[in-house]
Amino acid sequence: MNAKDSIFEKFIDGTFAGKTVTEICKLSNIPYREKSRLLSLLDALCEEGKLFVNSGGRYGTSEQLGLIKGVLTGNERGFAFLTPDNSERFENDFFIPHKNLHGALHGDVVIAEPVYGRSDDEACVIRVLSRGYSTIVGTFRKDRRAGYLIPDEKRFGTDIYIPLADCYNVKNGVKAVAKITSYPYGKSPGGEIIEVLGEEDDFFAEELSIIRSYDLREEFPEKVENEAKRQQARGITEKDYIGRCDFREKQIVTIDGEDTRDIDDAISLEKDGDIYVLGVHIADVSHYVSYRSALDLEAYERGTSVYFPDRVLPMLPRALSNGICSLNEGEERLALSCMMRINQKGVVTSHEIVESVIRSSYKMTYNEVTKLLDGDGEICEKYALVKDMVCLFAELTEILQTMRNKKGSISLDVKEAKILLDENDEILIPDHDRPFSYQIIEAFMVLANETVAEYMHSIDAPFLYRIHEKPNEEKATAFRAFAQTLGLRAKFSVDDVKPYDYQNLLKVAEDMPIYSVLNRVMLRSMQKARYSSENVGHFGLASPCYCHFTSPIRRYPDLCIHRIIKEILHGNYEEATKKYAPFVQEAAQQSSDRERRAADAERDVDDLYITMYMSERIGEEYDAVISGVTSFGLFAELPNTIEGFIPLESLYGEYTHDPDRFRLIGKEKTYCIGEEIRIRVIDVDFYRRRTEFRLLEKIEK
Repeated sequence: MNAKDSIFEKFIDGTFAGKTVTEICKLSNIPYREKSRLLSLLDALCEEGKLFVNSGGRYGTSEQLGLIKGVLTGNERGFAFLTPDNSERFENDFFIPHKNLHGALHGDVVIAEPVYGRSDDEACVIRVLSRGYSTIVGTFRKDRRAGYLIPDEKRFGTDIYIPLADCYNVKNGVKAVAKITSYPYGKSPGGEIIEVLGEEDDFFAEELSIIRSYDLREEFPEKVENEAKRQQARGITEKDYIGRCDFREKQIVTIDGEDTRDIDDAISLEKDGDIYVLGVHIADVSHYVSYRSALDLEAYERGTSVYFPDRVLPMLPRALSNGICSLNEGEERLALSCMMRINQKGVVTSHEIVESVIRSSYKMTYNEVTKLLDGDGEICEKYALVKDMVCLFAELTEILQTMRNKKGSISLDVKEAKILLDENDEILIPDHDRPFSYQIIEAFMVLANETVAEYMHSIDAPFLYRIHEKPNEEKATAFRAFAQTLGLRAKFSVDDVKPYDYQNLLKVAEDMPIYSVLNRVMLRSMQKARYSSENVGHFGLASPCYCHFTSPIRRYPDLCIHRIIKEILHGNYEEATKKYAPFVQEAAQQSSDRERRAADAERDVDDLYITMYMSERIGEEYDAVISGVTSFGLFAELPNTIEGFIPLESLYGEYTHDPDRFRLIGKEKTYCIGEEIRIRVIDVDFYRRRTEFRLLEKIEK
């Protein structure tokens, strides 16, 4: 054993744990003149990540020194917060003032030590393990000495230095992408411009910069595209029909938006006496995307399709997502079908999951289904062959909704702006509307997801569950107080919240102006839904067991569990366990991360479109509801869910902020969350992607 390994062994057995160089010298009888050699060995162990040294000069492993590993979240004002990896040991984030960052930046993975004596939640970075950014998007500026990229991500906290020789031909003021080439201590990171996106005031350059900032994969590698085209060309062979249930003559329809091209779910329904026989037929994507193939690895990295108003970044190449995997009208497709027998109470009395081949009879749209149920003559004639089945859809949906309401399922339908582009690329944002036809598909998909999850859980197979843990006590307490300020009776137990506690509040507020605000705050009080290899149930759906089975074209977890289900159907339980048990834990974390990234990117792009939309409505007046109250002003929401800000100084007079009751209290007027007001659009801020309103009057009732 060499000297370095020998020293490390002494740390492992605790002899040197938490000791300084001087103390280690004494314990080892090392002469003081040999101290420099010991230091070089300790430095080498630190470089390898085996040891760390804290601000007091004490060495040890991260556990011995009580260090914290986590990810930094920066703030525009220079400080940061550290979110620990070990949430069981460290329940809360740590505050890191700027002087304690020591060159660490937003997004970095770091090792930090708690700073005792000042507060219980302050820390100091002692090493950066990995950088959060290798490329970054921003606005390029230059002067006679150098160029600089000013990041769009303001939490990054510093500009990127670009040597003048490397950017002399880059135009001042453009939106660009920089590759970060160095992180010199005490200085701005160095970089080089690798892509110019467009002019600073170009709307589509701004959209592209958001997409680039999230490092979303836009183009597919040639190898992946070629494999997708080969699979599409292969189509369905005679061999593929063997062992599959043939549902080609069954009346099966798809219901989607008008412009949907990646159709991964279809439904059928008939009655057998008093029993409903519901078929949820899902595209058998796993037949064309083999585990660990180039297609699969790319899908795993993407995790999900990402949807923007003017484009889609699909998880799979269009040859699959819009082609051979999509359940297109009149075309034979391979599927995985969940056939459920459901009684009059909405309970699944039996089910069967089978590999199948189907042929969708019609590609119906949500609007057409709504018109058919309303008795529109033209639509009823167009879909005469399936009219009775669609009426059965509505009948069963109402039964399922009643069943779910009794269980305490919470409506998670938070209103969000629906952004559309017309044929002239004009932005349209209609008032929020969620017709019954959407609820049909939602009810059937939720039931299939639940049925599949319960079956796989019952046989203890490796699986990816969709979990939603109940709210923690602190957030439940805050939400209860919020509901009470709105005049609602909220008396639930915060240490053991039940889904029906939240459901009851929403029911009471259903027809009130405060409903949207209450729903949004309720959602914030709950944990975020995520994927997990361990089942802990789904709080929001009041479901003991749930998964995502119904969208394998656009979500990786669905594709993953299809493979496991098919292994089980083929009698390969042991092989499935051996093959997928370790993988589902990794896939759960990856898919959850990718889902969050996609949602954040979609929200930021939507905010950009909303800002552009409102920039053309400056001066117009609308009715609105106060959706937020702060010490610096009010937030108000329009019927189409667009939210704007009313600065405190524009209200005239002096106001006191009452955060507990979500009010601004003045001598003559008081403004409270949930109240109806009349506003005028004053201005938009493209930098913050925010709209400013002026309050005209409170609407008294």
